[in-house]
Amino acid sequence: MSRAVEESNRRLLRARDAMDRAYAEPLDIPTLARIAYCSEAHFIRTFRAAFGETPNRYLQRRRVERAMFLLRTTDLDVTEVCLAVGFTSLGTFSRTFSAVVGQSPSDYARHATLPAVPGCFMMAWTRPSTFTHGAPGRSTPSTPSISEKREPTSPH
Repeated sequence: MSRAVEESNRRLLRARDAMDRAYAEPLDIPTLARIAYCSEAHFIRTFRAAFGETPNRYLQRRRVERAMFLLRTTDLDVTEVCLAVGFTSLGTFSRTFSAVVGQSPSDYARHATLPAVPGCFMMAWTRPSTFTHGAPGRSTPSTPSISEKREPTSPH
């Protein structure tokens, strides 16, 4: 890896770390691009190439992750959680939450239970990976689980 690419990746990580730290604050692309020392368009392109999603989608997913935690572990209502994680509109929060998780925030809060497993597994299991994962009416890629055997494919 060249020194320039390594430095660019470091700057992108700084911007992503800023989003992780200040997810509940209003963040915009110009601010994040300044953290990464690049133009706004270049920041969006390189962030997506490096992390697989746009900065806006990453920030929304990060906020939804935190909302999922708050809905599972506190007695806050959906509106309080919406504001606590940085959304300013309950409608946008509900729409985004539903797109990421596959159910409304109030349904999630009613039915969210945690199985007794180590915390590291729970974090990985409850972390949403994309906006289409688990959404009703959307197909997900068919990847076999670890316990499933794959049939050998013929070379023909």
